Amino acid sequence: MTPRISVVIPVYNEGPEVVRHLERILREVLLPAEVLVVHDMPEDTTVPFVHELARTDPRVRAVLNTYGRGPANAIRFGIDAARAPVAVVTMADGCDDPRQIDDLARLVDRGVVVAAASRYMPGGQQVGGPRFKRMASRWAGKTLSMFARVGTRDATNSFKAYDTDFVREVGIESNTGFEIGIELTAKATRLRRPVAEIPTIWLDRQLGESHFDVGRFMPSYLRWYFFAFGRRMSDEQMAARWADKRPVPAPADFDREDTPA
Repeated sequence: MTPRISVVIPVYNEGPEVVRHLERILREVLLPAEVLVVHDMPEDTTVPFVHELARTDPRVRAVLNTYGRGPANAIRFGIDAARAPVAVVTMADGCDDPRQIDDLARLVDRGVVVAAASRYMPGGQQVGGPRFKRMASRWAGKTLSMFARVGTRDATNSFKAYDTDFVREVGIESNTGFEIGIELTAKATRLRRPVAEIPTIWLDRQLGESHFDVGRFMPSYLRWYFFAFGRRMSDEQMAARWADKRPVPAPADFDREDTPA
């Protein structure tokens, strides 16, 4: 059966801690789905546990990213490898609520190209996390919503669903951190494509250590923040931009998945 949702999860040495989160996703996602666990290296400590889970649930696939290391490349690879018309990006640390994956996907089914899980709309909440990161993301979300009319009050959140055809049309230029969420929201805004949101409660990870470096990734976020305020672009202009900026990835075989030794 062709999946309706491709759940894309970038990982980096999550080890056994990933199992609980994957089991929640498999339990809560009711629409036909594939779960792509994207890692940068075969020796990633997450991989053996994903293989073990895949033996009992064929929806799970461990996918080796060949676009280059880092979460942006892993997400870009995962969306390119997706077989479903909707790709939902979620993190491996359990901070996102998997019960909302189906709802986000249904918004894309109804015609939006980006569906955001929003911490900052009524009914949403952010629990924990670094104070500066919370303040910066809330300020960015509020100002982008009010002045750039991006369609969501949480443009920076990574927990989003995308129309995969839209993503392949406009491309993903990010190659460092988790700024893909704001990049694709900004591109949808410049093209006047529909963006929608639902409230979510984000919980800071309870196990393991976060690999997010605010100082390192801030310039990339600011680049797309200001991009969202630009003039309307045509499909042809966006296509020309992507043709000019498209990175040259390493060869990829999307039909191949990692298999246990």
